[in-house]
Amino acid sequence: MPIPTSFISVQSSRRLLAPLLFLASTLAAQQLPAPPPGREEPKRLPDGRLWSEAVIKANYEANLKDLERMRQILDNIQKEIEETRGHVLSIKALKDLDELERLSKRVRSRMRRH
Repeated sequence: MPIPTSFISVQSSRRLLAPLLFLASTLAAQQLPAPPPGREEPKRLPDGRLWSEAVIKANYEANLKDLERMRQILDNIQKEIEETRGHVLSIKALKDLDELERLSKRVRSRMRRH
């Protein structure tokens, strides 16, 4: 029984075409790798300053302001404790201590970011 030559050529082309199609579909499914983060242009503000430098400076100024407020609170608490000679702690002193804790957490979180 003779084998038709057209059948052989179709079969062999299918055998070659299937892996090529599979390879093409896998390559198309892959995404191009993202550019390395070091090569990106740094963000700038409209006035030309670096965004990261502006954030660091703003955090520094906010930390100084919060630390000054913490110093004032500590002075107030110390005066209250000296006036009462340590027998009674006022509710105002407790509220000041809560504010002191809140400020210290805020300063700590800002410092950990940078």
